[in-house]
Amino acid sequence: MQKITPADDRELCTAIREAAETDGSFEIVGAGTKRKLGRPVSAGALLDLSGISGVIDYRPEELVFTARAGTPLVEIEDMLGDRNQILGFEPCDWAPLFGETAGKQTLGGAIAADVGGPRRVKYGGARDHVIGCRFVNGIGELIRAGGPVIKNVTGFDIPKLMCGAFGTLGVLTELTLRVTPRPQRANTVQLLDCTAAAGLGALIRAAQLPVEPTGLAYLPAEALRRLSTHSTSPGQVLIRIDGSSAATAEKIAVLKQEFRNLDFAVLDDVETRILFRRIGDGAAFRGDADLWRLCLPAAAAGKAVAMLDPGLWVADWGGGLIWLQMPASAEAATTLRHITAEFGGHATLFRASDEARRKISPFEPETPLRANLTRSVKQAFDPKNLFNRGRMSEYL
Repeated sequence: MQKITPADDRELCTAIREAAETDGSFEIVGAGTKRKLGRPVSAGALLDLSGISGVIDYRPEELVFTARAGTPLVEIEDMLGDRNQILGFEPCDWAPLFGETAGKQTLGGAIAADVGGPRRVKYGGARDHVIGCRFVNGIGELIRAGGPVIKNVTGFDIPKLMCGAFGTLGVLTELTLRVTPRPQRANTVQLLDCTAAAGLGALIRAAQLPVEPTGLAYLPAEALRRLSTHSTSPGQVLIRIDGSSAATAEKIAVLKQEFRNLDFAVLDDVETRILFRRIGDGAAFRGDADLWRLCLPAAAAGKAVAMLDPGLWVADWGGGLIWLQMPASAEAATTLRHITAEFGGHATLFRASDEARRKISPFEPETPLRANLTRSVKQAFDPKNLFNRGRMSEYL
Protein backbone atom coordinates (compact mmCIF):
# COMPACT_ATOMS: atom_id res chain seq x y z
CA MET A 1 0.00 0.00 0.00
CA GLN A 2 1.27 3.47 -0.86
CA LYS A 3 2.20 5.56 2.19
CA ILE A 4 1.78 9.35 2.21
CA THR A 5 3.34 11.35 5.06
CA PRO A 6 2.46 15.06 4.78
CA ALA A 7 4.66 17.45 6.75
CA ASP A 8 2.04 20.16 7.17
CA ASP A 9 -1.54 21.20 6.40
CA ARG A 10 -0.65 22.42 2.92
CA GLU A 11 0.78 19.06 1.84
CA LEU A 12 -2.18 17.27 3.42
CA CYS A 13 -4.71 19.40 1.53
CA THR A 14 -2.87 18.75 -1.73
CA ALA A 15 -2.87 14.99 -1.18
CA ILE A 16 -6.60 14.96 -0.40
CA ARG A 17 -7.51 17.08 -3.42
CA GLU A 18 -5.55 14.76 -5.69
CA ALA A 19 -7.29 11.73 -4.19
CA ALA A 20 -10.70 13.35 -4.66
CA GLU A 21 -9.92 13.90 -8.34
CA THR A 22 -8.69 10.34 -8.95
CA ASP A 23 -11.19 8.35 -6.84
CA GLY A 24 -8.49 7.59 -4.26
CA SER A 25 -9.01 6.59 -0.66
CA PHE A 26 -7.04 6.71 2.59
CA GLU A 27 -6.58 4.78 5.78
CA ILE A 28 -5.67 7.46 8.32
CA VAL A 29 -3.11 6.64 11.00
CA GLY A 30 -1.05 8.45 13.61
CA ALA A 31 0.98 5.83 15.48
CA GLY A 32 -1.27 3.03 14.20
CA THR A 33 -2.01 1.63 17.67
CA LYS A 34 -5.77 1.26 17.08
CA ARG A 35 -5.92 0.09 13.46
CA LYS A 36 -7.56 -3.17 14.60
CA LEU A 37 -10.39 -1.40 16.40
CA GLY A 38 -13.50 -1.29 14.23
CA ARG A 39 -14.02 -2.86 10.81
CA PRO A 40 -11.00 -3.45 8.53
CA VAL A 41 -10.53 -0.39 6.34
CA SER A 42 -10.64 -0.58 2.54
CA ALA A 43 -8.15 1.99 1.21
CA GLY A 44 -5.72 2.60 -1.61
CA ALA A 45 -3.14 4.51 0.45
CA LEU A 46 -1.99 4.95 4.04
CA LEU A 47 -2.17 8.57 5.23
CA ASP A 48 0.43 8.89 7.99
CA LEU A 49 -0.05 11.98 10.19
CA SER A 50 2.98 11.44 12.42
CA GLY A 51 4.76 14.32 10.67
CA ILE A 52 2.08 16.84 11.73
CA SER A 53 3.28 17.02 15.31
CA GLY A 54 4.14 19.46 18.08
CA VAL A 55 2.55 21.68 20.71
CA ILE A 56 1.42 25.01 19.26
CA ASP A 57 0.21 26.87 22.34
CA TYR A 58 -0.04 26.12 26.05
CA ARG A 59 -1.71 28.45 28.55
CA PRO A 60 -1.42 26.73 31.93
CA GLU A 61 -3.03 29.62 33.78
CA GLU A 62 -6.09 29.25 31.53
CA LEU A 63 -6.08 25.42 31.63
CA VAL A 64 -5.96 25.05 27.85
CA PHE A 65 -3.51 23.96 25.15
CA THR A 66 -3.40 23.49 21.38
CA ALA A 67 -1.32 20.80 19.67
CA ARG A 68 -1.05 19.14 16.28
CA ALA A 69 -2.87 15.84 15.89
CA GLY A 70 0.26 13.72 15.40
CA THR A 71 1.79 14.80 18.71
CA PRO A 72 2.59 11.79 20.95
CA LEU A 73 0.27 11.79 23.93
CA VAL A 74 3.13 11.09 26.35
CA GLU A 75 4.75 14.35 25.22
CA ILE A 76 1.59 16.25 26.12
CA GLU A 77 1.17 14.48 29.45
CA ASP A 78 4.80 15.27 30.37
CA MET A 79 4.25 18.94 29.48
CA LEU A 80 1.13 19.10 31.63
CA GLY A 81 2.79 17.22 34.47
CA ASP A 82 5.50 19.87 34.73
CA ARG A 83 2.74 22.34 35.61
CA ASN A 84 0.79 19.95 37.87
CA GLN A 85 -1.98 19.49 35.34
CA ILE A 86 -3.55 16.43 33.69
CA LEU A 87 -5.94 15.44 30.93
CA GLY A 88 -9.17 15.07 32.87
CA PHE A 89 -10.56 12.30 30.66
CA GLU A 90 -7.56 10.11 31.60
CA PRO A 91 -6.82 8.67 28.14
CA CYS A 92 -6.09 4.95 28.14
CA ASP A 93 -3.39 3.18 26.16
CA TRP A 94 -4.97 0.24 24.36
CA ALA A 95 -1.96 -0.49 22.14
CA PRO A 96 -0.93 -3.72 23.96
CA LEU A 97 -4.46 -5.09 23.54
CA PHE A 98 -3.84 -5.05 19.78
CA GLY A 99 -0.27 -6.31 19.88
CA GLU A 100 1.28 -2.84 19.61
CA THR A 101 3.87 -1.08 21.77
CA ALA A 102 2.56 1.04 24.64
CA GLY A 103 3.35 4.75 24.84
CA LYS A 104 3.07 5.51 21.12
CA GLN A 105 -0.47 6.79 20.63
CA THR A 106 -1.05 10.31 19.37
CA LEU A 107 -3.38 13.07 20.50
CA GLY A 108 -5.38 12.82 17.28
CA GLY A 109 -5.80 9.08 17.62
CA ALA A 110 -6.99 9.34 21.21
CA ILE A 111 -9.59 11.96 20.28
CA ALA A 112 -10.71 10.26 17.07
CA ALA A 113 -11.38 7.07 19.04
CA ASP A 114 -12.86 8.93 22.06
CA VAL A 115 -10.44 7.19 24.42
CA GLY A 116 -11.59 7.93 27.96
CA GLY A 117 -10.55 6.23 31.19
CA PRO A 118 -11.82 5.69 34.74
CA ARG A 119 -12.05 9.43 35.52
CA ARG A 120 -15.09 9.57 33.26
CA VAL A 121 -17.27 9.12 36.36
CA LYS A 122 -16.34 12.67 37.41
CA TYR A 123 -14.88 14.47 34.39
CA GLY A 124 -16.72 12.94 31.44
CA GLY A 125 -15.27 11.55 28.22
CA ALA A 126 -12.73 12.89 25.77
CA ARG A 127 -15.38 14.82 23.82
CA ASP A 128 -16.18 16.84 26.95
CA HIS A 129 -12.65 18.29 26.92
CA VAL A 130 -12.22 19.14 23.23
CA ILE A 131 -13.05 22.80 22.59
CA GLY A 132 -11.53 23.37 19.17
CA CYS A 133 -10.09 21.58 16.16
CA ARG A 134 -8.70 22.08 12.69
CA PHE A 135 -9.26 19.42 10.04
CA VAL A 136 -9.28 18.82 6.29
CA ASN A 137 -12.55 17.66 4.73
CA GLY A 138 -13.08 15.30 1.82
CA ILE A 139 -12.55 17.95 -0.86
CA GLY A 140 -9.29 19.23 0.55
CA GLU A 141 -10.57 22.28 2.45
CA LEU A 142 -8.87 23.25 5.71
CA ILE A 143 -11.53 24.04 8.32
CA ARG A 144 -11.25 25.45 11.82
CA ALA A 145 -13.97 24.95 14.41
CA GLY A 146 -14.04 26.19 17.98
CA GLY A 147 -10.97 27.61 19.66
CA PRO A 148 -9.11 28.24 22.92
CA VAL A 149 -11.91 30.30 24.47
CA ILE A 150 -14.54 28.26 26.30
CA LYS A 151 -17.97 29.75 25.70
CA ASN A 152 -21.56 28.78 25.02
CA VAL A 153 -22.48 28.57 21.35
CA THR A 154 -25.41 27.48 19.26
CA GLY A 155 -25.29 25.30 16.19
CA PHE A 156 -23.28 22.25 15.17
CA ASP A 157 -20.50 21.39 17.66
CA ILE A 158 -17.98 20.10 15.11
CA PRO A 159 -15.10 19.38 17.54
CA LYS A 160 -17.31 17.00 19.50
CA LEU A 161 -18.60 15.45 16.27
CA MET A 162 -15.03 14.59 15.27
CA CYS A 163 -14.45 12.95 18.65
CA GLY A 164 -15.32 9.28 18.24
CA ALA A 165 -15.76 9.47 14.45
CA PHE A 166 -12.63 7.34 13.90
CA GLY A 167 -11.40 9.60 11.12
CA THR A 168 -14.38 8.94 8.87
CA LEU A 169 -15.46 12.60 8.56
CA GLY A 170 -12.19 14.47 8.19
CA VAL A 171 -8.47 14.42 8.87
CA LEU A 172 -7.69 16.12 12.17
CA THR A 173 -4.56 18.28 12.08
CA GLU A 174 -4.89 20.38 15.26
CA LEU A 175 -6.79 20.13 18.54
CA THR A 176 -7.48 22.46 21.45
CA LEU A 177 -8.32 20.89 24.80
CA ARG A 178 -8.99 22.09 28.30
CA VAL A 179 -7.03 20.46 31.12
CA THR A 180 -7.49 19.83 34.83
CA PRO A 181 -5.32 20.56 37.88
CA ARG A 182 -3.58 17.44 39.16
CA PRO A 183 -4.86 16.45 42.62
CA GLN A 184 -2.41 16.67 45.50
CA ARG A 185 -2.89 13.00 46.32
CA ALA A 186 -5.14 10.04 45.56
CA ASN A 187 -6.17 6.95 47.46
CA THR A 188 -8.16 3.87 46.60
CA VAL A 189 -10.58 2.42 49.10
CA GLN A 190 -10.87 -1.34 48.60
CA LEU A 191 -13.98 -3.20 49.68
CA LEU A 192 -12.77 -6.78 49.98
CA ASP A 193 -14.51 -10.11 49.44
CA CYS A 194 -17.48 -8.77 47.47
CA THR A 195 -19.61 -10.89 45.16
CA ALA A 196 -20.58 -9.38 41.82
CA ALA A 197 -24.08 -8.41 42.98
CA ALA A 198 -22.82 -6.86 46.22
CA GLY A 199 -19.89 -5.16 44.52
CA LEU A 200 -21.88 -3.56 41.72
CA GLY A 201 -24.44 -2.41 44.27
CA ALA A 202 -21.66 -0.85 46.36
CA LEU A 203 -20.47 1.13 43.33
CA ILE A 204 -23.91 2.72 43.02
CA ARG A 205 -23.93 3.58 46.73
CA ALA A 206 -20.43 5.07 46.53
CA ALA A 207 -21.37 7.23 43.54
CA GLN A 208 -24.11 8.86 45.62
CA LEU A 209 -21.88 9.79 48.56
CA PRO A 210 -20.34 13.28 48.99
CA VAL A 211 -16.82 12.04 48.24
CA GLU A 212 -16.60 12.90 44.49
CA PRO A 213 -15.03 9.60 43.41
CA THR A 214 -12.75 9.78 40.36
CA GLY A 215 -12.75 6.03 39.84
CA LEU A 216 -15.35 3.33 40.54
CA ALA A 217 -14.49 -0.21 39.48
CA TYR A 218 -15.30 -3.80 40.38
CA LEU A 219 -12.80 -6.61 39.78
CA PRO A 220 -14.01 -10.23 39.98
CA ALA A 221 -11.60 -12.94 41.16
CA GLU A 222 -10.08 -13.78 37.76
CA ALA A 223 -9.48 -10.12 36.92
CA LEU A 224 -7.85 -9.63 40.33
CA ARG A 225 -5.50 -12.50 39.62
CA ARG A 226 -4.55 -11.14 36.20
CA LEU A 227 -3.86 -7.69 37.58
CA SER A 228 -1.45 -9.26 40.10
CA THR A 229 -3.14 -8.05 43.25
CA HIS A 230 -2.51 -11.46 44.89
CA SER A 231 -6.07 -11.67 46.14
CA THR A 232 -8.11 -14.83 46.76
CA SER A 233 -11.39 -12.97 47.31
CA PRO A 234 -14.45 -13.39 45.04
CA GLY A 235 -14.10 -9.76 44.02
CA GLN A 236 -13.14 -6.25 45.10
CA VAL A 237 -14.74 -2.84 44.83
CA LEU A 238 -12.28 -0.02 44.11
CA ILE A 239 -13.23 3.56 44.96
CA ARG A 240 -10.68 6.21 44.01
CA ILE A 241 -10.85 9.54 45.78
CA ASP A 242 -8.44 12.46 45.53
CA GLY A 243 -7.72 15.98 46.74
CA SER A 244 -5.64 17.44 49.56
CA SER A 245 -4.42 15.23 52.40
CA ALA A 246 -7.15 16.55 54.67
CA ALA A 247 -9.85 16.11 52.02
CA THR A 248 -8.90 12.51 51.22
CA ALA A 249 -8.82 11.66 54.92
CA GLU A 250 -12.36 12.99 55.32
CA LYS A 251 -13.55 11.05 52.27
CA ILE A 252 -12.01 7.84 53.55
CA ALA A 253 -13.82 8.35 56.86
CA VAL A 254 -17.15 8.78 55.03
CA LEU A 255 -16.57 5.57 53.06
CA LYS A 256 -15.56 3.64 56.18
CA GLN A 257 -18.79 4.65 57.87
CA GLU A 258 -20.94 3.82 54.82
CA PHE A 259 -19.34 0.41 54.31
CA ARG A 260 -18.60 -0.40 57.95
CA ASN A 261 -19.93 -3.93 57.57
CA LEU A 262 -17.39 -4.83 54.85
CA ASP A 263 -13.68 -5.61 55.02
CA PHE A 264 -11.83 -2.45 54.15
CA ALA A 265 -8.33 -1.45 52.93
CA VAL A 266 -6.72 1.70 51.53
CA LEU A 267 -4.12 1.94 48.74
CA ASP A 268 -1.62 4.79 48.63
CA ASP A 269 -1.05 7.28 45.81
CA VAL A 270 1.45 5.18 43.85
CA GLU A 271 -0.58 1.98 44.12
CA THR A 272 -3.71 3.88 43.11
CA ARG A 273 -2.10 5.40 40.03
CA ILE A 274 -0.76 2.03 38.81
CA LEU A 275 -3.95 0.08 39.47
CA PHE A 276 -6.36 2.48 37.75
CA ARG A 277 -4.01 2.88 34.82
CA ARG A 278 -4.11 -0.89 34.35
CA ILE A 279 -7.89 -0.96 34.66
CA GLY A 280 -8.34 1.74 32.01
CA ASP A 281 -5.80 0.13 29.69
CA GLY A 282 -7.65 -3.20 29.89
CA ALA A 283 -4.54 -4.94 31.23
CA ALA A 284 -6.61 -7.86 32.54
CA PHE A 285 -7.39 -8.77 28.92
CA ARG A 286 -3.88 -8.96 27.43
CA GLY A 287 -3.69 -11.75 24.87
CA ASP A 288 -5.69 -12.45 21.73
CA ALA A 289 -9.07 -13.66 23.03
CA ASP A 290 -12.14 -11.92 21.58
CA LEU A 291 -13.13 -8.93 23.68
CA TRP A 292 -16.34 -6.90 24.02
CA ARG A 293 -17.22 -3.65 25.81
CA LEU A 294 -20.76 -2.96 26.98
CA CYS A 295 -21.93 0.56 27.85
CA LEU A 296 -25.16 0.76 29.80
CA PRO A 297 -26.71 2.60 32.75
CA ALA A 298 -24.74 1.78 35.89
CA ALA A 299 -27.93 0.77 37.71
CA ALA A 300 -28.44 -2.01 35.15
CA ALA A 301 -24.94 -3.51 35.42
CA GLY A 302 -25.88 -6.09 38.05
CA LYS A 303 -28.82 -7.40 36.03
CA ALA A 304 -26.78 -7.51 32.81
CA VAL A 305 -23.95 -9.47 34.44
CA ALA A 306 -26.42 -11.89 36.03
CA MET A 307 -28.02 -12.52 32.62
CA LEU A 308 -24.63 -13.14 30.98
CA ASP A 309 -22.75 -15.01 33.73
CA PRO A 310 -19.43 -14.12 32.02
CA GLY A 311 -16.04 -15.65 32.76
CA LEU A 312 -13.38 -12.94 32.66
CA TRP A 313 -14.86 -9.46 33.05
CA VAL A 314 -14.31 -6.07 34.70
CA ALA A 315 -16.70 -3.25 35.56
CA ASP A 316 -15.54 0.39 35.28
CA TRP A 317 -17.29 3.78 35.30
CA GLY A 318 -19.31 2.77 38.35
CA GLY A 319 -20.76 -0.15 36.40
CA GLY A 320 -21.49 1.87 33.25
CA LEU A 321 -18.77 0.02 31.35
CA ILE A 322 -18.36 -3.75 31.30
CA TRP A 323 -15.34 -5.36 29.66
CA LEU A 324 -15.81 -9.07 28.99
CA GLN A 325 -14.25 -11.90 27.05
CA MET A 326 -16.78 -13.62 24.81
CA PRO A 327 -16.47 -15.19 21.36
CA ALA A 328 -16.90 -12.92 18.34
CA SER A 329 -19.88 -14.78 16.94
CA ALA A 330 -23.22 -13.74 15.52
CA GLU A 331 -24.92 -15.50 18.42
CA ALA A 332 -22.87 -13.57 21.00
CA ALA A 333 -23.56 -10.28 19.20
CA THR A 334 -27.30 -10.97 19.23
CA THR A 335 -27.28 -11.90 22.91
CA LEU A 336 -25.20 -8.95 24.05
CA ARG A 337 -27.06 -6.38 21.97
CA HIS A 338 -30.41 -7.72 23.07
CA ILE A 339 -29.34 -7.21 26.69
CA THR A 340 -27.88 -3.73 26.17
CA ALA A 341 -30.93 -2.66 24.15
CA GLU A 342 -33.15 -3.72 27.03
CA PHE A 343 -31.33 -1.32 29.32
CA GLY A 344 -30.68 1.48 26.82
CA GLY A 345 -26.99 0.78 26.14
CA HIS A 346 -24.79 -0.62 23.39
CA ALA A 347 -22.19 -3.35 22.82
CA THR A 348 -18.91 -2.96 20.92
CA LEU A 349 -16.81 -5.81 19.57
CA PHE A 350 -13.52 -4.36 20.74
CA ARG A 351 -11.03 -7.03 19.64
CA ALA A 352 -11.42 -9.88 17.17
CA SER A 353 -9.93 -11.26 13.96
CA ASP A 354 -10.22 -9.38 10.67
CA GLU A 355 -12.67 -12.01 9.44
CA ALA A 356 -14.91 -11.66 12.49
CA ARG A 357 -14.87 -7.86 12.26
CA ARG A 358 -16.00 -8.08 8.64
CA LYS A 359 -18.88 -10.44 9.44
CA ILE A 360 -20.04 -8.83 12.70
CA SER A 361 -20.48 -5.10 13.02
CA PRO A 362 -18.02 -4.04 15.76
CA PHE A 363 -20.12 -0.98 16.51
CA GLU A 364 -23.80 -1.07 17.43
CA PRO A 365 -25.93 -1.18 14.25
CA GLU A 366 -27.88 2.03 13.78
CA THR A 367 -31.63 2.37 13.45
CA PRO A 368 -32.80 3.32 9.93
CA LEU A 369 -33.53 6.89 11.03
CA ARG A 370 -30.11 7.35 12.60
CA ALA A 371 -28.38 5.65 9.66
CA ASN A 372 -29.97 8.18 7.27
CA LEU A 373 -28.69 11.02 9.45
CA THR A 374 -25.22 9.46 9.54
CA ARG A 375 -25.15 9.18 5.75
CA SER A 376 -26.13 12.84 5.46
CA VAL A 377 -23.33 13.94 7.78
CA LYS A 378 -20.82 11.76 5.93
CA GLN A 379 -21.93 13.25 2.60
CA ALA A 380 -21.48 16.77 3.94
CA PHE A 381 -17.96 16.21 5.25
CA ASP A 382 -16.55 13.51 2.95
CA PRO A 383 -18.74 13.36 -0.18
CA LYS A 384 -16.44 10.98 -2.10
CA ASN A 385 -15.87 8.64 0.84
CA LEU A 386 -12.10 9.10 0.92
CA PHE A 387 -11.50 8.54 4.61
CA ASN A 388 -11.35 5.19 6.45
CA ARG A 389 -13.89 3.48 4.21
CA GLY A 390 -15.97 0.96 6.11
CA ARG A 391 -14.30 1.62 9.48
CA MET A 392 -17.52 2.09 11.43
CA SER A 393 -20.13 0.60 9.09
CA GLU A 394 -20.72 -0.26 5.45
CA TYR A 395 -21.56 3.40 4.77
CA LEU A 396 -19.16 5.13 7.21
